[in-house]
Amino acid sequence: MMQVSYRTSSFSAISVGSSRKSFPSLRLSRFRICAIQATPETVQKVSNIVRKQLALTPETELTPATKFSALGADSLDTVEIVMGLEEEFGLNIEDDTAEDITTIQEAADLIEKLVQKKDEA
Repeated sequence: MMQVSYRTSSFSAISVGSSRKSFPSLRLSRFRICAIQATPETVQKVSNIVRKQLALTPETELTPATKFSALGADSLDTVEIVMGLEEEFGLNIEDDTAEDITTIQEAADLIEKLVQKKDEA
């Protein structure tokens, strides 16, 4: 039996015990991980749309990890970026999904996923 004790500020120690020697295994056959990585061309197109929508200078550095908020984008700007993406790629991005986009990479990955889904249909 494994026992771990932690001391927290003015409270008494907290103990956690377990009689198992390892974590339960997961059967990977039940899980399907489907991560789509955007192509460099898609990332570049997304960067161009963000640059245009936010009226950024050519000197402003944009990387896949660049957050829209770091560029000064508010919620209205983000909506305009999503609308620009929809127009450029001929897609419809659901509002729930659009709210999760915070970086250029996330936007590009979503576009890639939606284009792939559209091509399969």
